[in-house]
Amino acid sequence: MAETPVVHVSRLLDERGISGFHIQLIVWSVLIALFDGYDIAAIALAAPHLVRDWHVDRSSLGPVLAASNIGVLFGSVLFGWIGDRYGRKNALIGSLLLFGLLTWVAAYATSLDHLFWLRLVAGLGIGGVIPNMIAINIESAPRRSRATLGLIATGLVPLGGALPGFVSATLVPSHGWPILFLIGGIVPVVIAIGAFFWMPESIKYMSIHESERGRLTRLIERLAPGTRVPPGARFVIEDERQAPGSNPKYLFGEGLHLITPLLWLLFALNLMGYFFLLLWTPTLLTAAKLPPATAALTSASLQIGGTVGTLLLLAWINRRQFLAVSILLIIAVPVVGALGAVGVSGSQGALLAASFAAGFCVLGVQSGINVCGALVYPTSLRALGSGWELGIGRLGSIVGPLVGALFVTLPVDKLYMWSATPFLLGALICFAVHRLNQDRIRERPYLAEGTPAPARSAATR
Repeated sequence: MAETPVVHVSRLLDERGISGFHIQLIVWSVLIALFDGYDIAAIALAAPHLVRDWHVDRSSLGPVLAASNIGVLFGSVLFGWIGDRYGRKNALIGSLLLFGLLTWVAAYATSLDHLFWLRLVAGLGIGGVIPNMIAINIESAPRRSRATLGLIATGLVPLGGALPGFVSATLVPSHGWPILFLIGGIVPVVIAIGAFFWMPESIKYMSIHESERGRLTRLIERLAPGTRVPPGARFVIEDERQAPGSNPKYLFGEGLHLITPLLWLLFALNLMGYFFLLLWTPTLLTAAKLPPATAALTSASLQIGGTVGTLLLLAWINRRQFLAVSILLIIAVPVVGALGAVGVSGSQGALLAASFAAGFCVLGVQSGINVCGALVYPTSLRALGSGWELGIGRLGSIVGPLVGALFVTLPVDKLYMWSATPFLLGALICFAVHRLNQDRIRERPYLAEGTPAPARSAATR
């Protein structure tokens, strides 16, 4: 009996390097990332206008500011499962349509209760973007570029979060706060329609699903001109050992029994601090007698700093991974702690510079753990593992705005000093993850070297 031919998927990706396929994938990822970030931040820029137009107290904004994060808590896990079961591309399109349509409707909200429920459901879709966007990029990249492509994709989320700041400063004065949600709703729907026709799927996802054989065969023959995939060939991801199913219990196997819960805690701490900064900064600075336009530009500067930080730190994070993230968290503590004092000093230039530096560190950390956290899982669990990290992490993003509502009466400078605490705790936990992951790789050399994984190699027959 003739031996079944084998196509080694990881080796093929490593040999072919970056191609037009990867550029196409990154372009779509950037478009999705920009408006995922936009919709996360839009509510924060609308908040000061809601206080004025609807005559509500600042403290009553807490549930509305936290609503999308409550949705993300469940949406990350739900769409992570959908991505592992039905494809990264399908999950991304579903996410875009859900949060786009609900954000569009939010432009016509008439009360905080109405807005709360719209943001809650939109959060389900927002939560599905990052786990699947990371998975689709790192699963289609050569080994040496996996973290880099994942970081480029997620690094543009903060830049998208800066866009509402510019919209608030330029269009809201003439069109009112609903323009923030109209833009954030219509554009994602248009992107979803385009992605349905032209966005590619993850190569490794296709390699472990028989239903994708035809598409994968055509793609491989396009990536490697002259290559012919033999009929009935097995597609093998030779440097991974796949889990036998998508049950969350497998997130604790392969030496991950301590790493997975520590990653959940790390995500929760960083997102707690980040969302406090993101969602309360415009309102706090406005209350500190700064002009609303300055508060909006400060929020934009925070997001731009995050994008610049992620892109400048690509090589370092790709090489050092969790160790690099630990150092960034340590640097974030004094930077964030000083932000309030700079804000009340009255210097707009100093405030914008400080918020840029805070974003550089805090959002650089978030992009780093998004990608490094996903890389510890195999293809069969990657979107699910990343979804659980972001889902559990969103508990922190819910707590951050709600705690801010409780302590909003504190002096702004003291409030920002306390807000740096999660980053200090996060640095300790991240370093522990670094040490544990190093031990795990030493025990399983194929995780680092790309040598064949023992037993249960992913194969489509």
